[in-house]
Amino acid sequence: MLVYRFRTWVLLLLVIFPDPSLSHFDSAKKKQMREKVRKMFYHAYENYMTHAFPHDELKPLSRSFTDSLSELGNLKLEHLPQNYNGTALTLIESLSSLVILGNCTEFERAVLWLSENLTFDVDARVNLFECKSLELLVLAEDFLPAFDTPTGLPYAWINLKYGVMKNETTETSTSGCGSLILEMGALSRLTGDPRYESAALRALRKLWSMRSSLNLLGTTLDMETGEWIEHSSGIGAGVDSFYEYLFKAHILFGKEDLWRMFHSAYLAVQKYFRHGPWYHEADMRTGKATYWQLTSLQAFWPGLQVLVGDIAAANTSHREFVYVWKKFGVLPERYLLDHQMLHPTEKYYPLRPELAESTFYLYQATKDPWYMEVGETIVNSLNSYTKVEGGFASIRDVTTMQTEDHMHSFFLAETCKYLYLLFDDSFLVDWNHIFTTEGHPLPVLSAWQDRLPEIYIPSNWTYVKDEKKTKRSSAMSLQVWPALSLNAGHGEQLAESACHVPDAQSDHKCFGDEECGIDSTSCRRRSCSMAGYCGLWLVV
Repeated sequence: MLVYRFRTWVLLLLVIFPDPSLSHFDSAKKKQMREKVRKMFYHAYENYMTHAFPHDELKPLSRSFTDSLSELGNLKLEHLPQNYNGTALTLIESLSSLVILGNCTEFERAVLWLSENLTFDVDARVNLFECKSLELLVLAEDFLPAFDTPTGLPYAWINLKYGVMKNETTETSTSGCGSLILEMGALSRLTGDPRYESAALRALRKLWSMRSSLNLLGTTLDMETGEWIEHSSGIGAGVDSFYEYLFKAHILFGKEDLWRMFHSAYLAVQKYFRHGPWYHEADMRTGKATYWQLTSLQAFWPGLQVLVGDIAAANTSHREFVYVWKKFGVLPERYLLDHQMLHPTEKYYPLRPELAESTFYLYQATKDPWYMEVGETIVNSLNSYTKVEGGFASIRDVTTMQTEDHMHSFFLAETCKYLYLLFDDSFLVDWNHIFTTEGHPLPVLSAWQDRLPEIYIPSNWTYVKDEKKTKRSSAMSLQVWPALSLNAGHGEQLAESACHVPDAQSDHKCFGDEECGIDSTSCRRRSCSMAGYCGLWLVV
């Protein structure tokens, strides 16, 4: 019986932590996959330049275009404003991808064309969040009036020519007004004009002040009154990049208050949204579950957890997304966890990048070739189901793989980029960076830091000693990457997740709750039982 159990545990460990030597990903295979992704990129890019440029996005089935950035997207060519030639959205979003693929000649040609031809002096209503990565140096002055509100929260929509229009809607999303700090902060650093960063920070801090007593935020709100409209929230659509930008802005600018915000928000997510490997939605006021569903946008979360250092939790959730991808061939927009079925009206897959993004981050953190195998699965699916003669088409229904006549700009900006970097990360060597939510790299520069962080020790100890006493702390409180192994020289176990704080005693005995730590997988505080042991005890 003992031998049987031993073999069972060995098999389980091999499934969870596969032997890298068993992988077929040698250097030749990586090169082969890199070139496969490169061909995907140029098949999409060249079709856009031939059939859609300078308009926003490609319609690959009809080989035409759509101006989806603004509300002009559904108008026929003869009904467009006289001076409107498009904003070349896909070209702009492809610029950093061209650099990463090593095509500096095409990058320079594109930048030259944009500098000579692109204009935003047009009567078109655009979404502030969606166009924040466009020519910010051109648009910056036009953006600022959107922040001139009683709350400091910006309007979601703005007219490129006339600014905020009369009777403009006051409804916006948490992501929409809380995910502008990276681009506008970088713009202030580049121009020396602090107004852009100040406006974005004011909005972000106002949004945080609207959180519930549980440190949760809703999904939609009225930016004029500061009142919540939708109290149900999660880590997906409407909220996702808010969490992403809190943490990345702390990395980019070194602002300690953003770290404290993220720390509190992350623990609240783990406490109220997490259910095993999944994350459901909950009411921000009570923490009670509202919708048990997986959405494709949630797939970014494991990538963010990698940056935080919570590798174990990231891996667990990522594998569930991979399971759903393999089940349907691509990742459906919405999957009902409580019924184990597709959402009846959201069966589509619009070429989203989030799973590829998280796969890239997890490979960077672990160097486990299994993630390259996941990348190969994604690449093969995209070529099998979405590649058409005129580019790559969205999937209308994952049960039939019926295609739809739309190729979003993020396919070139993010999906292809993260897949390429998974198989060839040479672009990332020797420089520190973060990616925006649209997949554009920003350099982490000491000159941009409000305050340089203390020099980080090479490994992250769970215990940190000062002259007076030993303090129990976590990777998250130390703001360092938690290591994943043992250091034989010191004989102490390193933190395996960002929030983990071990119990005071190695045998988990205790006299009170203060001697119990924080659980490494759920990020919930452990308590001392009547028998004198720390654990996640249920209160009856």
